[in-house]
Amino acid sequence: MSTSPHRPNRGRCRFPAPTGATGATGATGATRATRATRATGAIATVVAIVTGAAMLLGACSSATSSADGTGQPGRASSSNTAPEGTVTVLAAASLTESFDRLAQDFEAANPGVSVETSYGSSATLVQQVNNGAPASLIALAGTAAAEPLDQTMVKDTQRFATNVLEIAVPPTNPGAVTSIDDLAKPSVKVVVCADTVPCGKAASATFAKAGVVPNVVSKEVDVKATLSKVKLAEADAAVVYRSDVVAAKGAVTGIEIPSQDNTSLAYPVITLSDDAATKAFVAYLLSAKGLATVQSFGFGAP
Repeated sequence: MSTSPHRPNRGRCRFPAPTGATGATGATGATRATRATRATGAIATVVAIVTGAAMLLGACSSATSSADGTGQPGRASSSNTAPEGTVTVLAAASLTESFDRLAQDFEAANPGVSVETSYGSSATLVQQVNNGAPASLIALAGTAAAEPLDQTMVKDTQRFATNVLEIAVPPTNPGAVTSIDDLAKPSVKVVVCADTVPCGKAASATFAKAGVVPNVVSKEVDVKATLSKVKLAEADAAVVYRSDVVAAKGAVTGIEIPSQDNTSLAYPVITLSDDAATKAFVAYLLSAKGLATVQSFGFGAP
């Protein structure tokens, strides 16, 4: 019997060529018994071949059904393993409440990841990163705040929110403030952010556009410190972000600044690490759910 040419094994099971299955080659005058015996032998040989083929198929299936290399049938590997590790987030003070919520929701969805957050003025955070402070990512108030950042450390930059200024007054409004013009009254004690931080620079630009010289009694290190002066009744008004008024949940009352005088800031998230956990957190922040969370705290769309 002829056999097929040899072909290299390419990961498939090969079956042995049948032997002894040529059938009966009877001679003239052979008896019926001899022919029957030979036919029975041929049938037995075919049955043996079929049985062997079935066994080989079973072995092949068992050997190849394990996609993870364990040899265990029915198991498959997954390249989409859940992220693990620690994500260290440095974020502008105005992001405190929204990023606390983001971190909480992300950790709940990713039990193997811990999110550590630290907040402060954007200028201070950039300086800390440049001086070697550990950070997986940094989220800033305003793109201008990122300019001093050492760009050799930056992996990616994406905008995720916007913010505008708003006047915060105590619920009783002792200074009777109804507009930005009232901040120029000598009787109204006004608190703003320091000139070196984004909220302070934005406030200066807004006052210039409005033609107002406010009665500033204090300049604070960041927007949360500025807002606290009003919460503690140590000031009649503070110029902060709209998101801070929303996050205060009634502890202060917000007075809008007209759009023609207001200043808008775009918020960038800057990735500083390539690890899977950091990438997953940034992806969550930029997702529809993440952006909705940020916007629920008074931020605008990117």
